[in-house]
Amino acid sequence: MNLITVSGPPSSGKTALIIKTIESLKLRQLKVGVVKFDCLYTDDDKLYEKAGVPVKKGLSGSLCPDHYFVSNIEEVVQWGRKENLDILITESAGLCNRCSPYIQNIKAVCVIDNLSGINTPKKIGPMLKTADIVVITKGDIVSQAEREVFASRVNSVNPNAVVMHVNGLTGQGAYEFSTVMYEENEKLETLEGKKLRFPMPSATCSYCLGETRIGKDHQMGNIRKIDLEDK
Repeated sequence: MNLITVSGPPSSGKTALIIKTIESLKLRQLKVGVVKFDCLYTDDDKLYEKAGVPVKKGLSGSLCPDHYFVSNIEEVVQWGRKENLDILITESAGLCNRCSPYIQNIKAVCVIDNLSGINTPKKIGPMLKTADIVVITKGDIVSQAEREVFASRVNSVNPNAVVMHVNGLTGQGAYEFSTVMYEENEKLETLEGKKLRFPMPSATCSYCLGETRIGKDHQMGNIRKIDLEDK
């Protein structure tokens, strides 16, 4: 079984991209399943079900969605093997720009859209910087010049990634994307012992643990203060 981790900012078009790509993968008689990770709410699982895709979802609630992902990914892999999947795709919310769900030697895809802002590639951190493939969406809404500038910004942040343009509505580019996803000789059985590509934040503060009161008397753990002194 192949495992593909897909992440990206909210509303960048991840679900639409995955559904169009699965349509192409099914033409090759490949069985694909999806596990959707999100924070508070998602109904994307219904879209996958409508498309005939085996799907599960997990909501992290008060936890960081990427921490939640890492804590559950081994169980997700075993679910995929039980379903006899050829490809298991995980879709992660990508809400924290400091985190990244990518795993060493597991294909990592970052989805980012042309409408997110010209400086967005520099803002979203390891989620983009450590990806193997960067898919840029919503190119039909901007000009050719804007697409080229945005792709250049992506390349400056991650020059080693394969950059692809896919339209999640029409499916243009989805077939090409599908051809670089599946490795026939890859047979994943477990993630036990594998490592993340980038470490999660290792310390917690009082607000991570449920504190709601403001003031230094209530701030414990890993606290960083802004420097407001005149230079």
